[in-house]
Amino acid sequence: MYFVDVILPIPVENTFTYSITDAEYSFIKPGMRLAVPFGKSKIYTALAIGVHTTQPRIYETKDIEHILDEQPIVHLGQLQFWKWMASYYMCTLGEVMRAALPNAFILESETLIKRKKGVDLEATSIEDDDVQLLVDALQNSSSLRIKEVMDILGKKKVLPVIQKLIDQNVVELEEEIYEAYKPKLVSYVKLTALYEDEGKMHDLLDDLERAPKQRELVLNYFSLSAKSSKPIKAKALLKAANASSAQLKALQKKGVLEKYKIQRDRIEFDGQEGDGIKELNDAQKLALQEIKTIFQEKDVCLLHGVTSSGKTEIYVNLIKEQLDQGKQVLYLLPEIALTTQLVARLQHYFGDQLSVYHSKYTVHERVEVWNNVLHNQQKAQLILGARSAVFLPFQDLGLVIVDEEHEPSYKQFDPAPRYQARDAAIVLANNQRAKVLLGSATPALESYYNAQQGKYGLVTLKTRYGDVMMPENTIIDIKEKYFKKKMSGHFSDTLLEGINEALAEGEQVILFQNRRGYSPILECNTCGHSPQCPNCDVSLTYHKHRSQLRCHYCGYHIAMLQKCMACGSDELDTKGFGTEQIETELKTLFPDANTGRMDSDTTRGKYGFEKIITSFEQGETDILVGTQMLTKGLDFRNVSVVGILSADSMLNIPDFRAHERSFQLIQQVSGRAGRTKKRGRVFIQTYNPYHQILQQVSANDYSGMYKEQLEERYVYKYPPFCRLIKITLKHRDFQKIEDASVWMGKGLQNLFGKNVLGPEPPPVSRIRNEYYRNILIKIPGNQSLVKTKRAISKVRGSFMSVGQFRSVKMVINVDNY
Repeated sequence: MYFVDVILPIPVENTFTYSITDAEYSFIKPGMRLAVPFGKSKIYTALAIGVHTTQPRIYETKDIEHILDEQPIVHLGQLQFWKWMASYYMCTLGEVMRAALPNAFILESETLIKRKKGVDLEATSIEDDDVQLLVDALQNSSSLRIKEVMDILGKKKVLPVIQKLIDQNVVELEEEIYEAYKPKLVSYVKLTALYEDEGKMHDLLDDLERAPKQRELVLNYFSLSAKSSKPIKAKALLKAANASSAQLKALQKKGVLEKYKIQRDRIEFDGQEGDGIKELNDAQKLALQEIKTIFQEKDVCLLHGVTSSGKTEIYVNLIKEQLDQGKQVLYLLPEIALTTQLVARLQHYFGDQLSVYHSKYTVHERVEVWNNVLHNQQKAQLILGARSAVFLPFQDLGLVIVDEEHEPSYKQFDPAPRYQARDAAIVLANNQRAKVLLGSATPALESYYNAQQGKYGLVTLKTRYGDVMMPENTIIDIKEKYFKKKMSGHFSDTLLEGINEALAEGEQVILFQNRRGYSPILECNTCGHSPQCPNCDVSLTYHKHRSQLRCHYCGYHIAMLQKCMACGSDELDTKGFGTEQIETELKTLFPDANTGRMDSDTTRGKYGFEKIITSFEQGETDILVGTQMLTKGLDFRNVSVVGILSADSMLNIPDFRAHERSFQLIQQVSGRAGRTKKRGRVFIQTYNPYHQILQQVSANDYSGMYKEQLEERYVYKYPPFCRLIKITLKHRDFQKIEDASVWMGKGLQNLFGKNVLGPEPPPVSRIRNEYYRNILIKIPGNQSLVKTKRAISKVRGSFMSVGQFRSVKMVINVDNY
């Protein structure tokens, strides 16, 4: 007998074994997808990881349904990478598989309710109205999907109704599998061979005198084919002739034009390949040479270059070198917004060798990129992507660039695997014997520490490209400004003066406020009541343009209140401010300036980022207000003033990284100013102007911040001197979560003693009606990480075996930063 081991895309610990035939045994290779039955009636897309002849002892094997692939879609190197990820981040292989593969590869399985053959539905005795509705529907249709039954009955709990019909032996259940991915087929037209003769064509045009629209179509066909040798799209021809598809069909029937289809990639860039790569300045040439020297000895190098020092041009030179050797390159970015700007720049250098991979693209587009990378196609030599791009099936990876490597966006928080893309990229590169370049103006403390310890190479760029001066930082004490009545709304007179000067010079302004919406709190002036989310322990945020109060955690929303819900007073006031309120104030203060806003409310669509960024680049927008999306490496040439409206909101977050993150965020947003010849100006509004971090930002003193924070981390045992694992417990019952977290905390404290912090409620302790408790485990450098994880897994196993705790959800987050 022959068997195949498979991974299922569900959170179960083990792989499963299925029976296969002799022919299937010789055909199936690791990395192929199989449709397999699992449980009572479900069918899943599984991934084969090995064939063998050893029968499992614990359970009786089932047969596979069918093989879905001719060739493996995942190679052995990837499977090794998945196994490392599952082991390191304490999750299952199934969860890694679901995160790694585009959704279109994980085929959908739907239950069909089918009428049994030979059963007379009219003769069936029915007492229930819902059952009668379902029987009526089945008389009109031979089969129904579960979702269709829900729509017909207008309820979600439909299984009892279906069960009644199954008990009466009237219907049967069947699983239908359908493949989600469909290649994009584009229709083209060509002239049939008969009319390629000039004489025949003249006769045809004479015959078509009485059908002017058809004649126009033929003439436009000749006009388009004369302009270009490329095939002519049916859509383009109809548009050029202003004709309908009926007229095209008429010409097809007459045998004049022939329609055919070609499979095309969904992602095709229109830009032209440029003449060559920009000439590097002396500092860049030296940095490039140093990186190449480091790569001869070390696999990872950190490029610490100040904002606007020309790091991208160094990346481009390294990419070109790898592409010339026929190697693939992965270029990781923390934010989808950044890909918008970089696509044009990289395509100018590398033409159609570039592919882009991130979540704003459709599943079909992602499948095409996956297949191109898998088959090492010319158009997938350079991959530009967000964190999920580390899962692509690279065949011959030569270089991984992690740009803005300090960014928290590289960490995946939900769902599992909760991986750090920067760290995963280093492991991936190591598996493929590739080099890694980490780039940032404000490196993460861990990366800089590794470089100082000699684990990574370090290259520094201290001057901006073109010897442009670093921006001039002005710290504004808004407590004093409010006291002296020099504030207009949320703007100090100093900031307004800077904005006015920039606009008068025809320059642009960026304003940063790390909170979206109009106002985070709506408060009654009479009784002090503030509307809260019924599902979470947070106040509702006011969104003016929708006239709504919204919860940013669960999405709950209500219409804006006219009166206080508690006392009925109509004296309602907003406290605090977000990007929407700043945008409103700007329109009043600067009525002649065009104001734009960039936050997750305005960038929801596929091209949301592109529209806003392009508008700002082309000078259509004068002032751009935004959240931290604005800080991540965007390159705007005409920005001379940057305003940070409330620095304190970042500094006072209860997190050991708050000061490091604040420094990075303020330094990065400051770096958007003065990127060409004129020196930029940065205005930082704060209630605490003498805060150490603000002073360090003002002096561009990264090393001062690094030394101070490193000292604190050493004293209080935080990374890079120890590793962190955070365990989060969730449940709807308050008492149960209290008991469960105390039990779990004691179990871990028995093993790790004082290195366990908690259980403690997080700052927002209830989200979506679930109570949260956190336990933090610190793992010192001299303690085995593998043994620690094994011990945590044992405690988790014991916890799950306690009956009353089985319903408590547990999330394990390794390297929780």
